[in-house]
Amino acid sequence: MRETEASPRTTSSSSHRTTSSAVLPHPLGFSAMSTRGGGGGRRGGRGQQGGGRGGGSGRGGGRGRGQGAVDLGGFREDTRGGPGRGHRGGSASSGAAQRGGGHAAQSQSPHPAAGPGPGPGRGGYSSAPRQVSSGPTPAEVEAMRRQVERKVVMDETQAQRCQGSSSSQAPAPRPAMQDKAPGPLAPAGSPLSIPAQSPAFFQAPAVRPAMQAKPPGQVAQAASSSSSFPMLATAQAPRPGRPATALQGKPPGQVTQAASSSSSFPMLATVQAPTPGRPATALHGKPPGQVVPAAIPSSFPAPAPVQGSTPGRPAMQAKPPGHVAPAASSSERPLQMQGKVPDQMALSAPAGTLPPASSKAMVFPPRPGYGTVGRRCQVRANHVEVKLGDKDIYHYDVTIKPESTSRARNRWIIKELVNLYKQHLDGRRPVYDGRKSLFTAGPLPFQSKEFVLMLTNHERGKQGEKEYKVAIKDAARIDMYSLKMFLAGRNRDLPQNTIQALDIALREFPTSEYTPISKSFFSRKEFGDGQSLGNGVECWRGYYQSLRPTQMGLSLNIDVSATSFYKAQPVIDFVVEYLNLRDTSKRISDQDRIKLKKALKMVWVATNHMQDKCIHYRITGLTSTPLKDLTFDQEGTRVSVVHYFKQRYNYYLQYTHWPCLQAGRVDKQIYLPIEVCSIVQGQRYSSKLNENQVRNILQFTCERPADRQTRTFEVFKNYKSDGSTYAEEFGLTLMDQLTLVDARVLPAPRLKYHDSGREKVCNPSIGQWNMINKRMVDGGSIKYWACITFASRLNLNDVVMFCEALVGMCNNIGMQMCTRPCVEIRKAHQDKLEAEIRGIHSRSAQVLAQQGLTAKQLELLIIILPDMSGFYGRIKRVCETELGLITQCCAPKNVRKGGNQYLENLSLKINVKVGGRNTMLEDAFNRRIPLLTDCPTIVFGADVTHPSAGESSSPSIAAVVASMDWPQVTKYKCLVSSQGQRVEIINDLYTEVEDPQKGIVKGGMIRDLLMSFFKSTGQKPSRIIFYRDGVSEGQFSQVLLYEIDAIRKACASLQDNYLPRVTFVVVQKRHHTRLFPENHRSRDQTDRSGNILPGTVVDTKICHPSEFDFYLCSHSGIKGTSRPAHYHVLLDENGFSADALQTLTYNLCYTYARCTRSVSIVPPAYYAHLGAFRARYYIEDDSSDQGSLTVATQTDDQSVIVKQLPKIKEYVQQFMFYC
Repeated sequence: MRETEASPRTTSSSSHRTTSSAVLPHPLGFSAMSTRGGGGGRRGGRGQQGGGRGGGSGRGGGRGRGQGAVDLGGFREDTRGGPGRGHRGGSASSGAAQRGGGHAAQSQSPHPAAGPGPGPGRGGYSSAPRQVSSGPTPAEVEAMRRQVERKVVMDETQAQRCQGSSSSQAPAPRPAMQDKAPGPLAPAGSPLSIPAQSPAFFQAPAVRPAMQAKPPGQVAQAASSSSSFPMLATAQAPRPGRPATALQGKPPGQVTQAASSSSSFPMLATVQAPTPGRPATALHGKPPGQVVPAAIPSSFPAPAPVQGSTPGRPAMQAKPPGHVAPAASSSERPLQMQGKVPDQMALSAPAGTLPPASSKAMVFPPRPGYGTVGRRCQVRANHVEVKLGDKDIYHYDVTIKPESTSRARNRWIIKELVNLYKQHLDGRRPVYDGRKSLFTAGPLPFQSKEFVLMLTNHERGKQGEKEYKVAIKDAARIDMYSLKMFLAGRNRDLPQNTIQALDIALREFPTSEYTPISKSFFSRKEFGDGQSLGNGVECWRGYYQSLRPTQMGLSLNIDVSATSFYKAQPVIDFVVEYLNLRDTSKRISDQDRIKLKKALKMVWVATNHMQDKCIHYRITGLTSTPLKDLTFDQEGTRVSVVHYFKQRYNYYLQYTHWPCLQAGRVDKQIYLPIEVCSIVQGQRYSSKLNENQVRNILQFTCERPADRQTRTFEVFKNYKSDGSTYAEEFGLTLMDQLTLVDARVLPAPRLKYHDSGREKVCNPSIGQWNMINKRMVDGGSIKYWACITFASRLNLNDVVMFCEALVGMCNNIGMQMCTRPCVEIRKAHQDKLEAEIRGIHSRSAQVLAQQGLTAKQLELLIIILPDMSGFYGRIKRVCETELGLITQCCAPKNVRKGGNQYLENLSLKINVKVGGRNTMLEDAFNRRIPLLTDCPTIVFGADVTHPSAGESSSPSIAAVVASMDWPQVTKYKCLVSSQGQRVEIINDLYTEVEDPQKGIVKGGMIRDLLMSFFKSTGQKPSRIIFYRDGVSEGQFSQVLLYEIDAIRKACASLQDNYLPRVTFVVVQKRHHTRLFPENHRSRDQTDRSGNILPGTVVDTKICHPSEFDFYLCSHSGIKGTSRPAHYHVLLDENGFSADALQTLTYNLCYTYARCTRSVSIVPPAYYAHLGAFRARYYIEDDSSDQGSLTVATQTDDQSVIVKQLPKIKEYVQQFMFYC
């Protein structure tokens, strides 16, 4: 975010007038605010950005009695009040002033024009009066308004307040603030008291500085005439770093009646209490927690007493107690930005404007401390400490002509240049990124130089010689000091360019020796022989490496890896293997041709029909016409491709009944017969693997933790011995061992089950438990169900027996399921799958109608899948988007095998699909979870899934889930939407659509889920916890900036002043950090699979140097090596401590509905992942070249065709259908 700098503060000797330059707003809705205050005087000081005639008001200025209001991009300030209050600047005659921590406590004049005002001190308290000149002239005010370039607005609440304060009678003087010592903690029984039996992380908040005479929490009367989420006004909590405004005459926590003329959701407001560390405003007269009844419908319960301050929020120390700041904005909440304290930057733009396009100034919350809960232990991480040297690194720009988009070719050119011109490079060993950047340890002996090379590409024979011109120009010197300051925690700005340069230096050797893919390196022979996966695909071993800043300094994260590659073989062999052809003399069907086209698109092939050379081509397509019928234009004559090869190369083509490969541009197609081409080695197979390939690659790569640790260390030793040349060149020293890290094992939560079972409370053991002697805490009811089987190898009696066993299991563990199906169990053929499903739906409706139950419908359809795969998506699309049916699909092999464990897990899934609840946290039941059960809280999960490579017509799909029950937090509603391919930001969180009749129609997934939460619980959430999956580190700022803005707008669209506090946490699973037990043979350090114990959390050493993140292994391993989830907090307005967030996240992992095990990532993120994948079945269930159901959308001024998701039926969407 670009900010305009305020001019230096100057004081005229003649007028003693203090000025500061006005600051332009961000063009997209942000205010870039100055840190200097304005002056104060007899008519009120001039504020930072505007004000009324006779008394400006602003973020950093005094406030007089002038008129008007200025909207500063989320900070709306009334300038019409009585005696003003100075904020980091001058003050009106009866207000307080402060500058640089100074505080004035003088001037009791009852009128703004009478008597001298207080003067600011610097760094201390001052009581000496100081004369200041009058406020700005009308011309100056108008000039400032033109600079702001924003519309002056005033809502009805502010207007009423202004009218009340602009009466003819002079306002009473405000009592001077006194320097008071911090007050005591609240007495026991008050909202601030902490239960004695609370866990360790239930810690009392820090003592808040007391202010004289007035208690916190008063809620003034609010009038809202246009609220679509009508409730009483919410008391605005002070912004970070600013104390609350003192109000007279009302007790803390008082809620007065709000007038809402268009209320559709009438309820009381939740009073947002002051935060620990911020001075609370004291009010006279009544004890804390008192609530004044308001006129609300009788169906809503009376509000609970006001909660106290939020536990765990760090204290702000920028301002002394007693300082009074301007009122906080009614529509935005601050986000900490680079170089600004929270009270100087508003996050979101007003509704209807675009969010900022730049996120360079974003700074994420600092770590609030380290966790202490749990049993301490040590684990071994696959990180190696890297010591920084003192060598200077220089960056050079590289330009290669003719240009090439191939990194491999560019590296080959630079490698040849270094070998040919060593003496011109002064003996340096440069490293190159394959694009535009070259780095050296020390300067080159020139500022700019061009080299000419004649290079021969031996793959093209005599035609392969080509001239290249390479220009190397000095660009910059890399700043190593900033990196050292960042690693020491003294600088919050990550010097990304420095990290990138050092990372490229460490990757130079493996890049030249192995096949690089992203940050991994693979070889078919070096790390073990490749393993065939079937269908022309094989698996190669390799390793991953990345240089990361951590608390211990720079760390090299190194991990073994494996991925799929095309097998280097003739294309004709690939076709036979991929399509599983038994007779090559037959034509390839259109369906197989489309599959083959997708598999081979963008694959490099080499021709083999010429003896002296081979040419590489990239396949762009596959002809629909057989080779024997294919012709092209040659000098005005149509020539057959078969005839051309015979005449030109004396090559007789045999597979003329097959299609032909296409290469080249669209306007200049090159036809390549399949039999003359071979697949080039070293090309990654990026398409989705089938079930058999997934099974094979898992068997090939699955290793126990001890074996994986050993192989990881061997890879590192080989790298250090072979690739240390470049590390030494750039002054980097790699340590000899994998890092030993301090960790803790969190205790497992207690789970609540129904009181009718023998075991009412469960204590999980090593992340797992069972349903023996337990009954679901809230069993669902199923009266009308049916079953249909498409499995040809299962007879009908087996299916009937399976259904009887399933019904028995459901009833045994707490459900109420009718023992007889609504219609008879039926066996059908897979070729008529959709028709048969529609048929059983209509027959069940007829049966219910005959019984007079026309309002009822089939509640569950059990479907035994066909023996062949590929039908699951079609079933879900038809049932969930067309018929509105809840389904449970079962694989034939599981039906045949049966078993209590399978039936138990199936019952758990069915229960939540029909609205039941399997279990809940005992602490949630007893309301003992901090920052979750103390006030209505909604937990969100969000994820975006992208199509596999080569799926050019498939969109990305976003899914957002939100908890619908509080305080249990077990039921989640899911909404999905499609968006542009590879777009990570969720577009539909909040939307505004222009309707010709209704005007602006507000919507979006966040808004809809908030309304659903209200309908489900009868309360509006006053706290939002948002778990976001699928975001890489490079997208943190962008995603946070846009998605928090959407959340703000969604809340504001429901009700004025509705600002729930948000904690935004990114969940990362696709990382390469692994944690191993220190002693693999110790039973108290490992689970049955040899992995670290569930609940192991790490927030030291390998974590971020200053930001709030941690690794959590929340599940028990089954096979292979467990991967911990990485949680990174990007915004925390709720003030979570490390223990509170880690424990909450871990405990939620035990509430996953589909099994009796804790899961690897927090359930809301897991559910969002499932929902997004479910929605992909709705649009990818076709075999055509281009998908159907498309709609044009506008993105970045370009028309992008995005497939539209079919709408999920409302009956289905109210349940957890995605489980």
